[in-house]
Amino acid sequence: MAGWPNITDLISTNPDADVAILGAPLGAGSVTPGGCHLAPELLHRTLRRIGRYDVETGRELTTAICDRGDIHLKDLSIEEASPRIAEAVAASIAAHALTLLVGGNNAITRPAVLGLGGDLAKVGLITLDAHFDMRDTKDGLSNGNPVRALIEDGLPGANIAQVGLAPFANTEAMHRDAQAAGNLVVSIGEVRRDGIAAAIDRALGHVEHCQALVIDCDIDVIDRAQFPAAPGGRAGGMAAHDFFAAARRLAAEPRVRVIDLTEWDPPLDSTDLSALTAARWVAECIAGYEAR
Repeated sequence: MAGWPNITDLISTNPDADVAILGAPLGAGSVTPGGCHLAPELLHRTLRRIGRYDVETGRELTTAICDRGDIHLKDLSIEEASPRIAEAVAASIAAHALTLLVGGNNAITRPAVLGLGGDLAKVGLITLDAHFDMRDTKDGLSNGNPVRALIEDGLPGANIAQVGLAPFANTEAMHRDAQAAGNLVVSIGEVRRDGIAAAIDRALGHVEHCQALVIDCDIDVIDRAQFPAAPGGRAGGMAAHDFFAAARRLAAEPRVRVIDLTEWDPPLDSTDLSALTAARWVAECIAGYEAR
């Protein structure tokens, strides 16, 4: 758009770009079936409405972004899709300093972590999520159990920090299991009481010993009134401005290699509110990256 520099100006297929955006339109295995697989395409269309200039810092975003397209996941189960996602993430992190992985449902988080390769004892996971994602895996993988599945893969709880857990949206057993594993648990009430900066500092402190980090931004952590297109969202969730601040702060951490965005179900919002919020997440991540 003439006279309106926007995020799409930064996107190309340049393989040498510092940042990559990679679509993972996975819809299979959702606890609440819906249209999460439609999110990557809508995100790209909405980015032209997100400007590059941050009036609060007086800086314009300049970082090149490589569009690596969408991973082909149509008709695949989570079990079938996971190796494909892990392989695509591995290829992206080998070429770029930061990969923005756009889901799709929350089941993409596990292969995002596994895509880093190597010893899981050296990998950390920080989740911005209303849920523990600690459902049982005995009936298979779902978007409700990537954290439990990763613990069963060998990811230590000492390497997992969970921020934004919502009241009346989880079970006592999940909470108990997360604590027993050694996960850091920061409720949404603690975020409101102490501030988002303190919550993110606690999370980063918990994974200080890790060499590489994956950030899971499950969009249902945001208050449902501010992001209607999250099937798992609840009233009383995280304020959108706190979510943006968290994404920017985490992207500024050099050990962060992958940040995912999950559980956005576009058909649930007949307005453009959710799409604009998700698209701004990209700008916040780039702003954070430029602060490294």
